[in-house]
Amino acid sequence: MTDLLAIVWDFDPVLFSIGSFEIRYYSLMWAAALLVGGWIFAYFCRKEGRPPQLADSAFLYIALGTMIGARVGHCLFYEPEYYLLKPWAIITEIRNGGLASHGATIGILTAIWLCSRKNKVSVMWMTDRLAIIAPISGALIRFGNLFNSEIIGNVTDVAWGFKFVRLYPNLPLEVIPVRHATQLYEALCYLTTFAILWWMYHRTDAPRRRGLLFGVAMMGIFLTRIFIEFIKVDQVAFEQGMTFNMGQWLSVPFVLLGLVSIWYSYHRGVVTDDEKGASQKRPAAKPAKKRK
Repeated sequence: MTDLLAIVWDFDPVLFSIGSFEIRYYSLMWAAALLVGGWIFAYFCRKEGRPPQLADSAFLYIALGTMIGARVGHCLFYEPEYYLLKPWAIITEIRNGGLASHGATIGILTAIWLCSRKNKVSVMWMTDRLAIIAPISGALIRFGNLFNSEIIGNVTDVAWGFKFVRLYPNLPLEVIPVRHATQLYEALCYLTTFAILWWMYHRTDAPRRRGLLFGVAMMGIFLTRIFIEFIKVDQVAFEQGMTFNMGQWLSVPFVLLGLVSIWYSYHRGVVTDDEKGASQKRPAAKPAKKRK
């Protein structure tokens, strides 16, 4: 009965191809994540009176930080013995896949620091606004993983399980195991986190508390990662038998960072008018009158 209720997933991950050149839905999801993120950040800049050049600069820094961090993170976190011996393969073998969300997070935080210095903007202002964007970007990338039939879950008997047909090309449909669609679980959790952060930004005093939005984002994203990893198939061989796999261990520091950031926001995080950009709107001071 479970097999009858299972979702048969036989999605072609390639949108179109010309010879050996392919456009995959996964690549489109990455592009959509960056474009949607850039559009939302530009909205924050307009809403809070920041110069439009800041949005353009941030888009470039964040795009580079995300891609470089995600690629280098995967190579060093999951396959260091291979890539340390062949560091050029980090670039030359990128078409074989391998991007890590934890590496992307580190890359983004580095990019924020560099961008804020260049544009003379508060690091925490940028971090809080980009933290709102992070979950929806993560959700789009997890949809890309679903299109690729990768990062799958353990075998299950739940009625909403998926049969990832393309992972078993030589098996008849009736014997293909039903698995958790962990990509979809993560995407839905990230969308929920985004909705909470969007509500906090518009309906609460969160924008005035440095670090609050960032802290909530870190908790929502990486607690989700920790819990869902328990029902995921191990990504690399060395994770077999580990109580906490690599993805979970890498998530712990970000959860702790989120807790510290939330604590800071309620104890020392009240934003000043200057940090809100109000100084840009203040009229120039009148010159003092000369004494006769």
